[in-house]
Amino acid sequence: MVYSNVADYREAARRVLPKFAFSYLEGGAENEITLRRNRAAFESLAFEPRVLCDVSNLDTRANLAGKTFAWPAVVGPTGLNGVFRWRADEWLARAAGAAGLPFVLSTASTSLLEDVRDASDGDLWLQLYVQQDRRIAQNLMARAQAAGFSTLLLTVDTPVLGQRDDYARTGFRMPLRWTPRLVWDIVSHPRWAANVGPHGQPRLVNLSRSAWLGAGLEDRMGTNTHRMDQTLNWRDIAWLREHWHGKLWIKGVQSVADARQAFAHEVDGVVLSNHGGRQLDGARSPLDLLAQTVSEAPRSVDILVDGGVLRGSDIAKAVALGARGVLLGRAPLYGLAAAGEAGVRDVLAMLHAELQTCMRLLGCTDLASLTPALLASHATAADVAATAK
Repeated sequence: MVYSNVADYREAARRVLPKFAFSYLEGGAENEITLRRNRAAFESLAFEPRVLCDVSNLDTRANLAGKTFAWPAVVGPTGLNGVFRWRADEWLARAAGAAGLPFVLSTASTSLLEDVRDASDGDLWLQLYVQQDRRIAQNLMARAQAAGFSTLLLTVDTPVLGQRDDYARTGFRMPLRWTPRLVWDIVSHPRWAANVGPHGQPRLVNLSRSAWLGAGLEDRMGTNTHRMDQTLNWRDIAWLREHWHGKLWIKGVQSVADARQAFAHEVDGVVLSNHGGRQLDGARSPLDLLAQTVSEAPRSVDILVDGGVLRGSDIAKAVALGARGVLLGRAPLYGLAAAGEAGVRDVLAMLHAELQTCMRLLGCTDLASLTPALLASHATAADVAATAK
């Protein structure tokens, strides 16, 4: 099978995965207004390229978290990846490292962080959810530091799980509850069943180990977000710094006001994110917040943006608006679900190649030459979202 772009991999993933798994990958909150708005924000921007520029030598290297990477992207944190493929987190980390990118391991991972480190010599970051029992987070941070993870990404947009209607429609829940509908869903997707089925239900093994719960995590804890610490607030940045001595980033900032709070607390980076449209339906697109956030950010703070990144040209638009890069969520997972580690590598190679093509067509030879002067808004995100269906 030949895939020409991320959309092709998405369609292949839809065919391979049972409906409940694809819905978990693809779905957003409630009416999915925010999910569509994320994509519409990119589509609302038009390019104004420069021509007759020497673009024979191209440099896509990006500086993030004090290091230099091959291009301006991070393979972002996604939870329960074992629903898509066996050893999913290890494959994602290895593919990211091969592409010259960092990989962020989710608290809700289905591979131990030590195993992910063994699988990849690339730069690894840890995404952190803080549970009511903060000893769990402290243990996760200690284990990650011992394994050589460089950066902590605190997710702040999930005090509770957003309302995801597709879970009810497809019967998705963890642990899986066996029903005739679920059994048929699985047996009618034999490629997935052959890869995932022999290993049993995916488990949140990192949480299990750090919570000292043993193997039966799903029976005693349920999903990760059911026991979030809802008292977490800005003052707790100091608590995090007591237990984490690397770079500290905040993920899930959805307003310029909260970005200012992050700057005031001297974090190293901010990810403008609405959780891929999976939490609060009706939230703004992170791309719409980007320019103003960048204009107020100290030079020492890196800004990333996520949500709706499906093309290399999307990465160029984000960088032109001032982002240091993008966080990739669903795109690598489409490759993972369709073709395992090789699929992830191919998706990342596609995005990098598209970025290079886009830069040359814009008349740019490095990231510094991607500026707002190359962009023009030809429609509002709301206009595009209204016609997206």
